[in-house]
Amino acid sequence: MQKLALVVLMAAGLAACSSTKLEEPAPVATPPAQPPVVQKETPPPVTPVKTVDLDTELLNAANAKGRTVYFDFDSFVVKSDYTPLIEAHAKRLKNNGKVKMSLEGHADERGGREYNLALGQKRAEAVAQSMSLLGAGSAQVEPVSFGKERPAVEGHNEEAWSKNRRVELKDK
Repeated sequence: MQKLALVVLMAAGLAACSSTKLEEPAPVATPPAQPPVVQKETPPPVTPVKTVDLDTELLNAANAKGRTVYFDFDSFVVKSDYTPLIEAHAKRLKNNGKVKMSLEGHADERGGREYNLALGQKRAEAVAQSMSLLGAGSAQVEPVSFGKERPAVEGHNEEAWSKNRRVELKDK
């Protein structure tokens, strides 16, 4: 009987071992997931920053426009051709209240001394007023006249006279 019980037990054990699980692949332990490797971007090369001196930039821009305003015969009306020049210098003065300019009015040789001094003064004041309207402080510009005493060009013809009817903008 013992043998019989042993045979039954073995048969039951064999029946249990004959499950279909042996035909399935054994589970494989997977390693824990690694976070993805993120490659850091290389920063772009650093471009050196150019320091800008605004006063110098404005001075260069103003000088590029010129420093002389020319006038028609017997006139102190500022021509529209000179608006960019006056705007550039007015902007410079407006930006830096410490800068001061002398506006030197001139005339050609025709006419009397007193008349040409007055005409040169009116020309200088016309440029000063234009600059003031564009933001330059009235204390920053000083209109003065030299009349016909300091010609830019010597000569007794229209070509010379046209160069002498002027206002020169000079830093103080």
